[in-house]
Amino acid sequence: MTNGVIFQYIPGTGLAAPGQFFEVNSGGQYQPATRIVLQGHATAAGSLALDTPTPVASQNDADAFAGPGSMLREMFRLAAANAPAQPIWIEAVADPGTPPAQWTLTVATLPAPGQGVIEICGRQIAIAVSTTDTTATVAASLGAAINAFYDTLTNAMLPLTATVATNVVTLLARHAGAIMNDVDIYNSTAPSNVLGATGVLTVAQPVLGTGTPTLSSALAALGDDPADFVVSPFSDAINLAAATIAFNDTSGRWAWSRQSYGHYWSVSTSAFSALTTLGLGLNDRHQLLIGRFPGSVTPSWEWVAGRAALESTWLSDVTTGNVSRNQTGRIVQGVRGPRSRSGLWNYSARNTLLNSGISTSTIDTSGNVMIDKTVTCYRVGTSGQPDTVFRDIQAIYQAAGGIQYIRAMLAVEQGQKAFAASNPGNLAAISTPSDIKGTFVHAYTDLVNRGVFQDADTFTRNLIVQANASNPARCDVLAPIERVNPLDILAVNATFYQAYPPGF
Repeated sequence: MTNGVIFQYIPGTGLAAPGQFFEVNSGGQYQPATRIVLQGHATAAGSLALDTPTPVASQNDADAFAGPGSMLREMFRLAAANAPAQPIWIEAVADPGTPPAQWTLTVATLPAPGQGVIEICGRQIAIAVSTTDTTATVAASLGAAINAFYDTLTNAMLPLTATVATNVVTLLARHAGAIMNDVDIYNSTAPSNVLGATGVLTVAQPVLGTGTPTLSSALAALGDDPADFVVSPFSDAINLAAATIAFNDTSGRWAWSRQSYGHYWSVSTSAFSALTTLGLGLNDRHQLLIGRFPGSVTPSWEWVAGRAALESTWLSDVTTGNVSRNQTGRIVQGVRGPRSRSGLWNYSARNTLLNSGISTSTIDTSGNVMIDKTVTCYRVGTSGQPDTVFRDIQAIYQAAGGIQYIRAMLAVEQGQKAFAASNPGNLAAISTPSDIKGTFVHAYTDLVNRGVFQDADTFTRNLIVQANASNPARCDVLAPIERVNPLDILAVNATFYQAYPPGF
């Protein structure tokens, strides 16, 4: 590294008038920052224009931009609950324009007096039934309670609205599309719920949601702006292909000419065999699919928003080693799995899913969703051979965060310089391959100390920095990087003795 003096503003020659001149520059203190971008549906009550990423600071902002009760509003609520300090942006996408899903709640017979409760997406809607009620008044009370629902503790709202005709409550999804079929409506048969008595309330879905939106415009609108966690519940083949185009290494966000990075987080709800088949048909290190259990209480858009936000709190941290940590067992706040435990995945199923490129979860005894392991959809290399280098999601954010740190150090120490093979005059305006190598070693060592990469000695021995053979203004670098790995598996041979042998 040269020890000469370089000025950004004070001229090097031509000054004759006396004076003491100070220019003030930044020393280049680096602080990483990441951004979540949530993609989903808004309602007409929101002011957000389609395909326009917009920062959101509060639940009130989310209501105003996306509309009360909208998918995008609820995605923000779950993301903020799991990552309260993370910058969150929202982006509205057009729904497919098909007829919205509908459900009916038919009060067939008059329930006994008491409290009636139904659950919609895990939110409990309660009404009081009196001796003077009729089936029509019970239906009216139920419809009014659904439309008025707002959980003041969690800020949760419902993804549907209600209308009432005599003894039938008709529920209409706030958005069109097949994804709204994820809405869970549950009438408990517990004795304390008068609506759960036999023959009292019938739940049906006469109209299924159909169609999926197209994310191409929303992904294109990201441009090269920060979008480290692009979170969307849409995982159909067309939208996964669009995400592949948006993030690819040739011309997408990970291309050398763009270097804007980011990752597409989505979710798929299917049985074990279908998820395995889906994962084996994909091979993209810039997207991931979280497997969601069929029958889950929490809908897919809330599931993926909460999980991605929770993981972002560690994956964004390239300062204290959190980016490299195993995240198994972390509870996703506000997200619940299925009521029945019969379909939960055992170890063998989770192992198969992970090796198929599907991220997995477990469910605790209270029904909370916990992270098991998160992997990308990348499984094989260019020749079709198994390749685990970019399987772990940690690897993606170590790569992005580590490269951004190295680039920042290069900009501070080697930016706006001349390039020469040597610098005998020790001029601060000139960089040499040796200078650039020194910056790489310094930055890599910092990242080792930050728990992102490891083995600085081997890196330094194998680092190659040289002038390009045909372009004298270009420096070529081979940087062999070894990342820190999450502690996923601890294997122990516990060997027991009745008594230790002599001399043991």
